[in-house]
Amino acid sequence: MRILGIETTCDETAAAVVGIGFDGRGEILSNEVLSQIAEHAAYGGVVPEIAARAHVEVIDRLIARALKKAGCTIKDIDGIAAAAGPGLIGGVLVGLTTAKAMALVTRKPLMAVNHLEAHALTARLTDGVGFPYLLLLASGGHTQLVAVRGVGDYVRIGTTIDDAIGEAFDKVAKLLGLPYPGGPHVEKEAAKGNPERFNLPRPMQGRAEPNFSLSGLKTAVRLEAERIAPLTQSDVADLCASFQAAVVDVVVDRTRVALRAFRDIAGHPTALVVAGGVSANQAVRSGLQRLAVETGLRMIAPPLHLCGDNGAMIAWAGLERLRLGLIDDISAPARARWPLDTSRDEAGAKA
Repeated sequence: MRILGIETTCDETAAAVVGIGFDGRGEILSNEVLSQIAEHAAYGGVVPEIAARAHVEVIDRLIARALKKAGCTIKDIDGIAAAAGPGLIGGVLVGLTTAKAMALVTRKPLMAVNHLEAHALTARLTDGVGFPYLLLLASGGHTQLVAVRGVGDYVRIGTTIDDAIGEAFDKVAKLLGLPYPGGPHVEKEAAKGNPERFNLPRPMQGRAEPNFSLSGLKTAVRLEAERIAPLTQSDVADLCASFQAAVVDVVVDRTRVALRAFRDIAGHPTALVVAGGVSANQAVRSGLQRLAVETGLRMIAPPLHLCGDNGAMIAWAGLERLRLGLIDDISAPARARWPLDTSRDEAGAKA
């Protein structure tokens, strides 16, 4: 079984082919990604109209390249999966419409994949982890702690009430004059700084509900920066290190609380999984690894090239759904918002 996956929800255009190897495990046959960082850098963030136009310009040749690298043609593909949301609606429409057209012409099954579900299931592609497991999904737009009980079966345990973790990293980077995208630059500067110089708050730490709040921490960084301005390179490094240390402490504390809640929802977890763009941060990984050792769990993080948005995770989620007979028709909508746990009210909190 081989699935073509298409990802266009934000500022990466991606296409991949994923199959099942002889050992029954997932196998990435190709994974092509074109980033739009250069197009958006001058604006300090993603411009939806520019992103959608860029997807249109490259999607066809990127799919052709993914198929060629996988050593197959569209006739050899068993199904076509595309991210149908959540994301920037213009970009989502580009990928989903392309997939629908291909499915119609080739009479192949269509899987309209939830982008968040694709992140959630990546650990099953890379490590073959079994259900149920606790997922920390952390990116520029999403921060959630989720009990993953099965394909299509998710219970959100905690979320952010304001900024997502990756969003907070990006805003701190912009505040300190670091380049876009900010997260990796904050991490790089933090490695050179003193994490104990600034006594920053740990929002929500110790609370019974495993939710996050990053807005106050971001404000605390701004106030410290204004207090000591003008900033030297050493000041920037120390602020980044102190900010990152606070984030790690919050992530570990909130995840520890979620683990206790998990047992009432889904029993004993098979693993602690982190996914999304923030999962590339080595300090966050190290903090979660310490928690995993403390709680006797296996900690799984994707390879760095699968932390960000990519076609392989979409193809794998499509494959998981196709094996269960979860096929979509041509009316499948593009969605700007699409919570994993549809039973939870998203009002007042970011997904």
